[in-house]
Amino acid sequence: MHFFNSTFFKKYLLPGFVFQSVVIAGGYGTGRELVEFFLNYGPLGGLLGMLLITTVMWSLILALTFEFSRFFKAYDYRTFFLKLLGSFWFLFEIIYFILLFIVLAVIGSAAGVLLRDNFGLPYMAGVSIMLGAIGFLTFKGSSLIEKFLSGWSIVLYTVYGVFLITALIKFGPVIQRNFSQAIINSKWALGGFKYALYNMGIIPAVLFCLNHIEKRKEAIIAGFLGGLIGIFPGLLFFISVVGFYPEILPVEIPAVYVLQKIGSPFLLIVFQIVLFGTLIETGTGFIHAVNERIQSSLLSKGKILPQWLRPLIALILLSGGLGISTFGLIKLIAKGYGGISWGFFFIYIIPLFTLGFYKLIKNS
Repeated sequence: MHFFNSTFFKKYLLPGFVFQSVVIAGGYGTGRELVEFFLNYGPLGGLLGMLLITTVMWSLILALTFEFSRFFKAYDYRTFFLKLLGSFWFLFEIIYFILLFIVLAVIGSAAGVLLRDNFGLPYMAGVSIMLGAIGFLTFKGSSLIEKFLSGWSIVLYTVYGVFLITALIKFGPVIQRNFSQAIINSKWALGGFKYALYNMGIIPAVLFCLNHIEKRKEAIIAGFLGGLIGIFPGLLFFISVVGFYPEILPVEIPAVYVLQKIGSPFLLIVFQIVLFGTLIETGTGFIHAVNERIQSSLLSKGKILPQWLRPLIALILLSGGLGISTFGLIKLIAKGYGGISWGFFFIYIIPLFTLGFYKLIKNS
């Protein structure tokens, strides 16, 4: 536990683990997202998109974002985008709330389906358990959220490692054969590009833990490490599902499909528990960012956000997300995520690498 409280961990690793924790459920927890944006372009095409496009983009964007946040002491998205976009900052909030409701719909639906199909519980039981956990974490605030997100990441890394080893033992030759066939769809780079972009919308969920960073060098190193930390569990999972290409392409929750094929009931149960935890992580990160944004706005007026209001905001937001979850998981991921990627590109990425970079140089 001392390591998690160390200055080194909080400066260099905590932002990456928080990023990975929030990105996972909306990014690759069910495996559906990795199939949609990577495996659809072939095993080798998907691998290239993941490593050469997504990982590089994540690292560069996180590094510049962390430094901008550190320099302007912008630890919530309202402050961050006021510094970046000025009076047009609200444009990011509009896109962020669209993504927020899509992600909450995805994780809410996944939580209900996960416990219903694998543990025999009513659909609303999974939703209620997730809501209760998110409400508790948002009520307790940043300190506990930091500990939960980083601690659960270590558990997740362990389980994903076992997942890959088991898949290699049982389906290693098939995985090797599928990779060696060098199936590459010509749009593999676009898949990696869009995947990287829509996941950058979670950046508000990471800002709250950046106040530990004090120097530019620390921000840049933490950003590059964040990209690697964020993608690594997805890489482990991607290698595992390649053994089931192409039949896995239309499967709604590929993670459960692969585990059923592996035939390890214990690993299946453990993975589902870990996956459920990732749903809580992502929901908590997204909603905590909204609470921090409201807190920032109130502080500017000499007021504070009452602690009891934080879980109530979580309930309202999650209820809104569940209202649109009836569209289906595959449609939400394919249409919702794909379309919103371009919004973040024009409102966040381009201004960050032009106006944001200029402001850093000018004020240094």
